[in-house]
Amino acid sequence: MLDLLLRDVRALTLRDDRPRAHTVGVSGGRIVGVDDEVAGLSAATVVDGGGAVLAPGFADAHNHMVWYGLSLAELDLSVCRSLDELYDTVAARAAQLPSDAWVVGSQYDDFVLGGHPSREALDRAGGGRPVWLKHRSAHMCSVNSAILAQAGILDGTAVVPEGGVVERDDSGEPTGLLAEQAQQLVDALVKPYPVEELAQAVARAAKVYAAEGLTHVTEAGIAGGWIGHSPAEAAAYQLARQRGDLTVRVELMPAAETLHPLVEDLVGLDLGVRSGFGDDFLRIGPMKIFTDGALSSRTAAVTEPFEGDGGLGVLGDDPEVLRRRILDAHRSGWRVAAHAIGDRAIDLTLEAFEQAQREFPRQGVRHRIEHAAMVRPDQLPRLAALDVVPVPQARFLYEIGDTMFKSLGESRVPWLYRHRSFLDAGLRVPGSSDRPCVGNGAPLSGMRNMVERTTSGGVVLAENERVDATEALRAFTTHAAYAAGLENRRGRIEAGMDADLVLLDDDPTSVPTSAIDGIGVLATFVAGEAVHGGESLTYAKRAD
Repeated sequence: MLDLLLRDVRALTLRDDRPRAHTVGVSGGRIVGVDDEVAGLSAATVVDGGGAVLAPGFADAHNHMVWYGLSLAELDLSVCRSLDELYDTVAARAAQLPSDAWVVGSQYDDFVLGGHPSREALDRAGGGRPVWLKHRSAHMCSVNSAILAQAGILDGTAVVPEGGVVERDDSGEPTGLLAEQAQQLVDALVKPYPVEELAQAVARAAKVYAAEGLTHVTEAGIAGGWIGHSPAEAAAYQLARQRGDLTVRVELMPAAETLHPLVEDLVGLDLGVRSGFGDDFLRIGPMKIFTDGALSSRTAAVTEPFEGDGGLGVLGDDPEVLRRRILDAHRSGWRVAAHAIGDRAIDLTLEAFEQAQREFPRQGVRHRIEHAAMVRPDQLPRLAALDVVPVPQARFLYEIGDTMFKSLGESRVPWLYRHRSFLDAGLRVPGSSDRPCVGNGAPLSGMRNMVERTTSGGVVLAENERVDATEALRAFTTHAAYAAGLENRRGRIEAGMDADLVLLDDDPTSVPTSAIDGIGVLATFVAGEAVHGGESLTYAKRAD
């Protein structure tokens, strides 16, 4: 007997040999078969789809789940359209808090506001309380005098980490803007977060993800550096899972700072844990390393200066340190996920990957370049030769595309967040959001952006990099599974695959492009169990 039978559905199987189906059978958390393969089999639970569209569950190959969950409890500054509105929002929250409490907000956009918040204005708005506002890119934050003092920046006792920037005015005074690794000076004042608080953040995020059709995600950096929240961050995911609050499958990327020497010149986590450790619900993924900053903050490492005020951005550390970290991780059996946005950072990363394969050959390793935002034409064949997985975020084109255009100039726009060029080079392109570094991280929104590549200002960026809606769906399903090394378990509807499925009220491959992100998620299944929308399904028969 099947555990679950989904009938009267329009299944997008993403199989070349059988692209459509109308009935799907599930047993033991796996798909048993479709249509004639399950004909005549009884089931404990039968769901009538009513003609709804069934697709493989969506994946997000690069997100920050804890961080997003925490942001859901912080001031949402994405709605602020001016600096005055932001200051009023901060003041209103401050008035509700004790005199020594921190005012924490996230998702402010200096492009929309007309600039970054000023230290002095935040002093007034906070009423003496520490104020910490996180930029939407996550590569910058604005703080007031209370935090600058606690961090040792005002009296000059702070040691700014390599790759960090403390902005100063013409007189040498800190403005309150901290970029890249300099954010660690603030992090040190609040971290580590309690595991309980992080587990609650995971639960909040998981509820949103399930409602968007997500069934598996990759958490892009935990436990160390400015991206991590606690050395025990993985324990928060375990706790959430134990409580039944982790309703999506998760792959965790430990930050490079967490790796340390073990034996025989190997680096890793305690007990020799490395990529692949865990089970099919929660496991350790690649090692995450930052090689540069971001385009919105002009801290991405580029070979030619940014437009206007120029500058070549910053590397995340000394180039030799970065190269050695990648080599050591590769030699020790890790997959590597290198954050590299600017073309100079991508050069450094590719050189390290090439050296690693020369000195310590490994087949099928599938190292990744997170974001891969500015890829020159000459870098494409190098990516293909190494079978590197580029992980761009098409949503950025809409959210900050106008800012990127202004920073890079027209000549470099064709390099931005490529997609078609990657596919033509023989690479797989997984879908991802980098949430919460975007306003809308839902996968259906990401699919629309892959097809349209239009900024919020209505400008089409690199039109020849567009893909069709079917390819966009593959990005969030089959290609994301490939990036995780799990293409034989996820991303298609066929016998033997995990029963991770999403039921939609329309077909993203056939509706007008502008309607893709308006499609409703009726239900989400993980291992054949409804984690969202189960109460609204039409059951033809249920077990007693």
